[in-house]
Amino acid sequence: MLVARARRERPLLLLLTLLAVIAFLIGMDWVGVLVGWLLLVMVVVGRKPVILPPPVLKVVEKEEPGVHQPLPQVAATLGALDIPAFVLGGDVTVLYQNKAAERAFGALSPGSHLSARLRSPGILDMVRETIATDEPNQIEHSERLPSERVYTLRIAPIDLGQPMLQSSEVATQKLYLLSFRDISELRRIDRMRSDFVANASHELRTPLASLRGFIETLQGPARSDPAAHERFLAIMFDQATRMSRLVDDLMSLSRLELKSHIAPDQTIDLKPLIGHVRDALVPLADDLGVEIRTHLPEGKVEVLGDRDELVQVFENLIENACKYGQEGKFVDVYLRNGASDPVEVTVVDQGPGIPAEHVPRLTERFYRVSVADSRSKKGTGLGLAIVKHILTRHRARLIVKSEVGKGSQFTVRF
Repeated sequence: MLVARARRERPLLLLLTLLAVIAFLIGMDWVGVLVGWLLLVMVVVGRKPVILPPPVLKVVEKEEPGVHQPLPQVAATLGALDIPAFVLGGDVTVLYQNKAAERAFGALSPGSHLSARLRSPGILDMVRETIATDEPNQIEHSERLPSERVYTLRIAPIDLGQPMLQSSEVATQKLYLLSFRDISELRRIDRMRSDFVANASHELRTPLASLRGFIETLQGPARSDPAAHERFLAIMFDQATRMSRLVDDLMSLSRLELKSHIAPDQTIDLKPLIGHVRDALVPLADDLGVEIRTHLPEGKVEVLGDRDELVQVFENLIENACKYGQEGKFVDVYLRNGASDPVEVTVVDQGPGIPAEHVPRLTERFYRVSVADSRSKKGTGLGLAIVKHILTRHRARLIVKSEVGKGSQFTVRF
């Protein structure tokens, strides 16, 4: 180390000596030059060397390919979905569930077994089969609580796109995605469609069978019987009229469904409209021995609506009240328009009332509380279904209150 230091200082000492010789030659005092040279030599020889710290080498640890944590990325993706989804491990434990799954089935702590929430043997068998075979599977599953729902369940292995290393605990675990697609509405529509076809066919079959039977009778045994002709033709006319009403109601429903998303924009005054409906139904009410009484406020009561469709709504409600509540002798129609309350039209009868179990289904197509009573009063079973569709288009509600023995109350709230 000393030898190396002497080698480093030698050029500097030679430079100082050269400068002293030059100073002496140009006439400077040789004593001063000598003293200065000695002082500078002492400074150079006596100074401490500066020791620089060794350079720090930054070591960049390179991540081995294949060692990664896939669950956070998978969870972030599933969190944006609006369908329930679970990420399962190879031991059927739940590693993650998204918010939709929490809302549908309740929160489940990570690491819990799937059977802690879904106890269906069919679901568990499907999951185990997929884990064993590494092939996707799908089944249909129904939940009855808290409400009846139907799901299509699908489980499939998650392809992470890169090989797993045995050194990573998470990476070595195969992940599986269990997803739920809610098909309750599709099942309800399918059931409604099949019920509609069955009911419509049944409603048309009876009058068609009657017409065919009477025609065969007129062509055969009653060919020469004028009295039978007169009686049978009257019955045939009634049956044909019944079919015509049914077809008209079906056409009305079809037209309403086509424009159900288009809200009406006309301003309608309900006071003269209800007066018009009452006047139109007075002959029917007189035949049934019923008086229609209206209770209307002062001034205009205006809503956005389609006049013809609202006439159809109130004709249906008041006509039903007259037919099925005729025992009470009165049908009251109230029009209310409070300052801070919505506009309401209420039709009240004092008839026999409707049992509570029938009230939620009154607006279903072809639903009748009493089939025989409805047919005897020439009902098609579609009146309240039409009312519901019209009010849906008008963004209005139908509220039904009824008590057996005390009558019924139908309220349209705009």
